[in-house]
Amino acid sequence: MSETIIVEGLTNQEFFERYATPGRVGLIGGPELINRLIMRAQRHLNQEHEWSRWSHAFLLQGRRHDGHHWVVESDLDIKRKHIRLGVQENRATKYFDDTKNTSVAILDFGLTPKQEQLVLAGALELVAEGIRYSLREIAGTMWAMRHAGWCPKENRLAQEQAFYCSSFVRHVFGRAGLDLSTGVAEKNTAPEHIVRSALPHTKWILTREAAPASRVRGIVKRVRAKLRKSS
Repeated sequence: MSETIIVEGLTNQEFFERYATPGRVGLIGGPELINRLIMRAQRHLNQEHEWSRWSHAFLLQGRRHDGHHWVVESDLDIKRKHIRLGVQENRATKYFDDTKNTSVAILDFGLTPKQEQLVLAGALELVAEGIRYSLREIAGTMWAMRHAGWCPKENRLAQEQAFYCSSFVRHVFGRAGLDLSTGVAEKNTAPEHIVRSALPHTKWILTREAAPASRVRGIVKRVRAKLRKSS
């Protein structure tokens, strides 16, 4: 049985400090264009066609000797002239900006010590192997979500030695014998599939005061204008 706990009144940093422990899964969403495109694409996963709140998933690694919480994730990380595309380790501080990461959740699947070891070891093995980030597979997953019945089938644009964020999380849990999203192909796994997992878990979701209706309408108009330009 799963439980959802709504958390209020915390900053992102305080939320991570309270709930980030090794083996848990983190989810975020935000107002940047790439995040909005991914959240919008997941609207096909529900009958109401509501946008998902989630655009990125990662594995929490726990606090290390530097005193910081760390995550393992498959991501695009671009800093000045340094570019990392693939499975990598980062400090959780990259998600502490409350304006950039406006939706935050942490999921605890109640791993045994053995399962936690398998999940984290599997994730670090993919870091060591230099597994790439797959934009192609994201495109394949978006296509599958638009066409009912394709999510259970293999991603049409699947690549060897490559994962995007939520398929990476699904893969490392699978190595511990845990399927986060039955009935969906591993490389068609979206963040929304993980947050809806039928596997028993506890889910903490950080909520903030809703924006005024006029501001929401303005955001929607800007998003639609950008989507029209990019199509």
